[in-house]
Amino acid sequence: MSATTMLGTLSRTDRPQTMLRRFLALDAIVTGANGLVYAIDSKPVGELLGVGSGLLFELGIFLVVYGAAVGYLATRKQPPALAVKAVIDANALWAVLSIVALLVWFSPTTAGAVWIPVQAVTVAGFGVLQFLSLRATTA
Repeated sequence: MSATTMLGTLSRTDRPQTMLRRFLALDAIVTGANGLVYAIDSKPVGELLGVGSGLLFELGIFLVVYGAAVGYLATRKQPPALAVKAVIDANALWAVLSIVALLVWFSPTTAGAVWIPVQAVTVAGFGVLQFLSLRATTA
């Protein structure tokens, strides 16, 4: 299934709350899985990306906790707007800081120079989908 098909399927509903919950859940799953990989395999992944394994481990733990919190929001029948806005803001901040880190702090390998922007765009995409879904719930 292509990403476009999957997003179309997830957003296919006449209930904006359902769409919002689905995009929160997708964010939680992807973020949590990414965090687990970073935490469990921080040394080899760090070497692959050219990022310190200690930093990657800490980011992994953070992402697992963050993913669990976003997952909890996704289980709510009506996720609180303020909490969803915080997720949207956090996703925007993560995307921006990823690019800043790439340009200013990191000396990534080729894989890291590809992965970091891809991850930033993915996270920003979650934020956009969540923003549009939240806006639809208040319309």
